[in-house]
Amino acid sequence: MNQKYLPEGLLLQTPENKDYTESLQGLEKAMQTGRTLEGIALSCDGALCLTVKLGSGIKGIIPREEATLPFPDRKEKDIAIISRVGKPVCFKVLSLKKDPCGTVIALLSRKAAQEECRRKFLSQLAPGDVIPARVTHTEPFGAFVDIGCGVVSLLSIDCISVSRISHPRERFSSGDYIRVAVKSCDPKTGRIYVTHKELLGSWQENAALFETGQTVTGIIRSIEEYGIFVELTPNLAGLAEYKEGTMVGQRAAVFIKNIIPERMKIKLVLIDCYKEPARPEAPVYFLPEECRHIDRFLYSPAGCEKTVQTLFTQTPLARPLPV
Repeated sequence: MNQKYLPEGLLLQTPENKDYTESLQGLEKAMQTGRTLEGIALSCDGALCLTVKLGSGIKGIIPREEATLPFPDRKEKDIAIISRVGKPVCFKVLSLKKDPCGTVIALLSRKAAQEECRRKFLSQLAPGDVIPARVTHTEPFGAFVDIGCGVVSLLSIDCISVSRISHPRERFSSGDYIRVAVKSCDPKTGRIYVTHKELLGSWQENAALFETGQTVTGIIRSIEEYGIFVELTPNLAGLAEYKEGTMVGQRAAVFIKNIIPERMKIKLVLIDCYKEPARPEAPVYFLPEECRHIDRFLYSPAGCEKTVQTLFTQTPLARPLPV
């Protein structure tokens, strides 16, 4: 993992970041060396300039034109700046000066930090690279995640988990730090797309957590005429017979009747369901923390009637990204 280009918020509490941001000498050194720092955006004025929390007697300002890196396929909206208030923002120090009252004004640029991140980190990524990300917000079609210095990528809903969900908020909350794998990149815009389900384990790995004869809890994800699909883990679901009074999103107690690897099926018996809806839980990753790349994800077990897999090409995403 490149420690210089992390999702916003991961540098904030580091000793190095505090040393640089809490004194005039530290900010001067950061300006001279071009170091990327982080601070909390305290407010946004009518001109869409962000005020950033720094050391005592120092006022950090990110002008509107320095607040975010625009993409060539769309005009940046004001909400992209306003929504940073109360949250960590990365920046580079452009200049330091005193106002007539003697307050040190630090002119900062979030855009400069993002430009460097795209040029030195994001453009070097290849499909299958595993990187940290932070969920910024969710929409019905997917989750938007920060993959470095506030640069946002789309994690589409079908790439979140094998088990189907109706909305990404069933899996994530804004601000969650997760891991993702690079899926592809749009060569026209430089936008990077990511995936998540390949990090949550194969069918066999997830099924190994359970045994025939167990009674466990799950989440009702789909109700069909022929049965009810109950999620046991984000990458594993079983089928129970239809039962009236059940609702999608409910937590349920199920008896594991049979596990059939060659057909990737788990037969369940619905024992009971609870009125309280299920809440998102932190994802459990089957890849070691030090894993930085995967070439192939094989979901289906050996001897299965069909093969379910993801192949990541080895072509780097490197290109003259738009800046």
